Amino acid sequence: MPPIFPRKTVEWRLEEPPAFRKLSLSLVEMAILAGIVLRVLRAFTFTYGRVGWVYYGLALVGGTFVLLGMTTAHLANFTVKSWVWRAPLFALVEVAGEMATSLLLIAMRREPEGTARADFHDWPSMSLRALVQSELSICLWALLLAGAIIFVRRSGMGQPDNEPR
Repeated sequence: MPPIFPRKTVEWRLEEPPAFRKLSLSLVEMAILAGIVLRVLRAFTFTYGRVGWVYYGLALVGGTFVLLGMTTAHLANFTVKSWVWRAPLFALVEVAGEMATSLLLIAMRREPEGTARADFHDWPSMSLRALVQSELSICLWALLLAGAIIFVRRSGMGQPDNEPR
């Protein structure tokens, strides 16, 4: 039987994950941050992006990269089975962050809606459009990622050469 008060103790070391990894574990924080970044990027693009289609295209690709990159960074921490509820919830929270930022930009008269400035009566249609776009893109991306992961696992490409298949 081990002594109740041992003379030697085991030293426990807890390693905290780096800051971005810690952030990526939180669905709410990642999604809200992604929503804020996307809305501000879109506002700057349409407000100051009058230089042509190239600038608009780069902003569109950049926004998509931010959205799907943040989604991937979050989903990578969890099993594929939990993505069924995490991906749609991530999109919902991302749109909430985006629309809260949009309300702030509308109040500051900086939110574009087409070629004009958005007003508060434009906000419901903007939020519905953002919800549909985010839900579709995030859920399709999660489905594509899950398919790639399942394919790699079943084909055995993800295993080292010294392990049995």
